[in-house]
Amino acid sequence: MLADRRILDQLRMEIRPLVGAVRRIQQRSTSSMSLVAADGGNNQLRFDPFLVQMVRVVDSASNSYCLEIVTPSTAIDELSARQFTAPLGPTPLGMLMAYLGVRRLQDLSPMLQSGQGGRPTNTGWVQVYRELMEWAVLFHIVRDKDFATDTLIVFDGLLRSAVFAHEHFITFMRGIEEGIEAQLRRNRRRVYLVGVAKHSKILDRYRLAMSLEGLLAVDYPAYVEVPREIEDHAARNRSQYALGLNGVRDIEGGNRRVAGQLHFVKFGSGTRDPIWPIDIFQPQLPNAQVILGALLHDAVEGFPVPFYPRCLQQAHDHAALVGFDLDILQDEIFEGIRTALADQAPALDIFRLRDEDPAQSRYQ
Repeated sequence: MLADRRILDQLRMEIRPLVGAVRRIQQRSTSSMSLVAADGGNNQLRFDPFLVQMVRVVDSASNSYCLEIVTPSTAIDELSARQFTAPLGPTPLGMLMAYLGVRRLQDLSPMLQSGQGGRPTNTGWVQVYRELMEWAVLFHIVRDKDFATDTLIVFDGLLRSAVFAHEHFITFMRGIEEGIEAQLRRNRRRVYLVGVAKHSKILDRYRLAMSLEGLLAVDYPAYVEVPREIEDHAARNRSQYALGLNGVRDIEGGNRRVAGQLHFVKFGSGTRDPIWPIDIFQPQLPNAQVILGALLHDAVEGFPVPFYPRCLQQAHDHAALVGFDLDILQDEIFEGIRTALADQAPALDIFRLRDEDPAQSRYQ
C-alpha cells in the first residue's frame, strides 16, 4: 500500500478540480416514473427443470409492458418472429427492430446468435434479451405514451449499453430524442430522461479520493459533472465505453455505446449521505438542474432506501416475481410439463406429492 501511494495521490489530483464545480440542487415538483425489468435471478421456483425465465417489464405505476416466458434453449429465430406476430401486434421490441430496420434478433445484437437447430450459442443470452426488451419499452414510452404533465423518466441503470450491434444504439437514442421533441411539439409536455445506477466502477475507484478531497461533503443536496477524461482513466482497458455519442477520438466503437453524461449526485443534506452515479441524457445536459431537481423531489421520499428515487424502488417492487405471481408461474410450469408428458402425466402427480426437501425434517 505504501509503494502504491502514488496511485491514490494521482486519483486525488484528478478529483481536486471537481471540488469547485459542485452545484447545489434546488428541488422541483415534477411527475416521475420508472421502468424495470424483472430480475430472472430472483425466480425462486420450487420445480423448474427447464430453467424457465420470465421477461417482464413494468413501471412504477404497476403497468406491464412486456410479459414473456423463455428458456435458455428457446430458438432465436422463433423469438425473432414472435416480435412481429404477437396477438396484439408487434411487441415493443418488434417496434424498435422495425425502426432500426432489422428483422432478426441476430442482427440487433451480436450476443444473440444461433447455432445448430436455431438454438442459442451463448448461455447468457436471456440477460441480453431482457436488457433489449427494457430499452425497447423505454423507446415505446417516450415515443407513444401521452403524458398528463411534464415527466421525468428514470431508467434503471446508466444510459449506456454494449449489447447493440453496429450503430444501432446511436440510432436508437436519436429515436428517443425525436420522441422527446415530438412530445413537446404534439402535447406540449416536457419529457426528461435520466439513468440511475446503484453501483459504478468509476465511483468505486474514486470514492476514497473523493472523501479525502471533500468532494460533495456539503450540507445540502448537490451534484458534480464527471469529465470524460476521468471516465477514461477509470476504464482504461475499455475506453470506448467511456466516450459519449459526440466523442471526438477515433476509437473503434468509441461513440456507439454511451448516451449519457455521468454525474455524481448526493440527494441528502448530510455530509456523509450516499452518492449515486447518474447519467443525464446528453441532449438534455443544459437542463441538468431541472432534471436533478425533479429527481431530488422523488428521492427525498425514498423508502426503504433513503435518498434513492422512490419511483425506481416502486418499479422494482412491482417487477419482483414473488407471492401470487410466483405461484401462478409454478402452476403453469407443471401444466406445461403435464401436456408434454401426455399419457405419462400421472407420474408428475406422484412426483409432486413427494417431499421436496426431506432434510428439513431434522428441524421439526
